[in-house]
Amino acid sequence: MSDIKVEGFKASEILSRLGTAFEGFTDTERKAQIKKTSGIFELRITNGSKQEAVWTIDMKEKGTVYKGPAQSKPGVVLLMSDDTFAQLADGKLDGQKAFMTGKLKTKGNAMLATKLTSILETAKGKAKL
Repeated sequence: MSDIKVEGFKASEILSRLGTAFEGFTDTERKAQIKKTSGIFELRITNGSKQEAVWTIDMKEKGTVYKGPAQSKPGVVLLMSDDTFAQLADGKLDGQKAFMTGKLKTKGNAMLATKLTSILETAKGKAKL
């Protein structure tokens, strides 16, 4: 999954491992995760140098992670810092707390955003993030 890595972003490595975990899913696991989530997440992440990178987690159609904006209309666009995403992925920061404190901003279906933690946890267990 090196094609989704972007130099200077912690999120890059995390999302690469997430993509590898998704690739390791059986068809049954992938379909179950898609059915459970049913959404497309566009992640707009800014690093310490104020550079922005965009990734998409498609858990509506394909069950994949890729670099770049969503190819289909995203259910939610999440805007956050690289550090915030790393803390969310590690379970050190709660998504709702990040949202309430302004560390995480959303455009679109904010309720869908609550499912991101579940995706990260599922893949974390599968990939040993």
